[in-house]
Amino acid sequence: MCGKAGAWALRYHRFKGQNRRNHKHTAPQASLGGSSLRAKTTRRHLLAGSAIAVFGSALPVASSRAQDRHARFKGQTVVFSVPDHPHYDAMLKLLPQFTAETGIKVEVARDNILRMKHVQMADLGKAQSSFDLVTFIATWKGEYVKKKLIAPLEGFFANRQLADPDYAFADLVPRYVQNIGLVGGPKGYLPGPGAALYGVPYGAETSVLAYRRDLLAKHGFAPPRTYAELSKLLEPLQRKTGLGALTSRGQTGHNCVHAWLLHFNALGGRFFDDQWMPLFHRREGVQALELLKRIAETGPKGIPQFSYNDMLASFLQGESVMYLDSTAVFGAVRSSPLSKVEGKVSFALHPQGTRYASQSGGLGLAIARNSARSEAAFLLMQWLTSKAQDKAVVRHGGGPSRVSTLADADMVRQFPEFITLKEQLRYVDLDWRPIIAEWDEINTGPLGAAIHQGMTGIKPADKALGDIVRRVNDIMTAAGFH
Repeated sequence: MCGKAGAWALRYHRFKGQNRRNHKHTAPQASLGGSSLRAKTTRRHLLAGSAIAVFGSALPVASSRAQDRHARFKGQTVVFSVPDHPHYDAMLKLLPQFTAETGIKVEVARDNILRMKHVQMADLGKAQSSFDLVTFIATWKGEYVKKKLIAPLEGFFANRQLADPDYAFADLVPRYVQNIGLVGGPKGYLPGPGAALYGVPYGAETSVLAYRRDLLAKHGFAPPRTYAELSKLLEPLQRKTGLGALTSRGQTGHNCVHAWLLHFNALGGRFFDDQWMPLFHRREGVQALELLKRIAETGPKGIPQFSYNDMLASFLQGESVMYLDSTAVFGAVRSSPLSKVEGKVSFALHPQGTRYASQSGGLGLAIARNSARSEAAFLLMQWLTSKAQDKAVVRHGGGPSRVSTLADADMVRQFPEFITLKEQLRYVDLDWRPIIAEWDEINTGPLGAAIHQGMTGIKPADKALGDIVRRVNDIMTAAGFH
């Protein structure tokens, strides 16, 4: 128990390989509330924001003020599955206020971000899950919906006794909503006909270039604006500074694939064609992998074993001159206890290749479909992603999810990186990678192995990628795409 006794409940659970124990709750069960999910008016209100431009007008969510939407849930405990991630470090500091305002307690189950999925899958498939609210990575959304593990959200937002009339759904960054929350549209994951809302962004990210302006200025370099400039800069920057030129993820599986995708998309790559046939092994994929190999060779020692936290630490501790990855770096530079670079870092757009493109991804919140406390879980979700709490989590080191936060003059003065982020959001690529249930098998399996082989020089880039085309085709055929 943390904080003042009786004020709020917050527990950390570390999973040591065993099955998570069942939690006993004395709170009354709350059924899935709300009006029909098939209501056309509700769908128009909720998904309007996904069709407008990133900084377009906001449409209100239909709702009426409840006298006290929290009263009947006082004393309930929401079990919340969260990752070991900088945004959620900041979020933890907000939970005492939520309990003080609502009387709803929060029990936090926290785990490594890569192990978290396995823990959630085991729990959410139960007839009654222990988890009520879960954090998920954007690429998991299709699989979670296909396996009926998370609940659609429109009914909650349409429930006048639950929904906050001041929530302003369309103020959420539309491309974050589209990427994190929508399932069932074109390709199964893009906005358009058939799309339904299953999550809201919380810790959503795009990519950005961070660099040590003091070191670049000292040695007469300018931050790279294009991939041609980036490629030319790597070797001389390492030689003159004695540091890693550009840090990167590189650990086999998800991490090295993520690093490769950063360059693959900017260089004009597409993973599949319209018939779901592989394109990743063609020129753009090979170029991106060859560049990743050079980044590993001129970067800080250990890139082939680097997870996200490792690569971020190498930048924060002054071992690397540049960083090209998630916008989570904004808060980490200011707030991480590892940071030795605060006041020395500037930010720029993800360099232009054949086009401007930046990552779509990061984290969102979803309600467990088999939760007995789904309504209380929705209240926590709604509170955390409200306008006021979006600004609060940023002040504690998290990332913004709302247009109003990015546009607030006081926030921009305090966080000038918002100027770059606002521009970068215009280039977010919603088809950055295929967000299908089969992606995790491809990503952590054959593709993750091939990228690591090409990056470390075990195989030439073209052979490493070419060797897995048949395996990826087999996965897609077995899943019914061909």
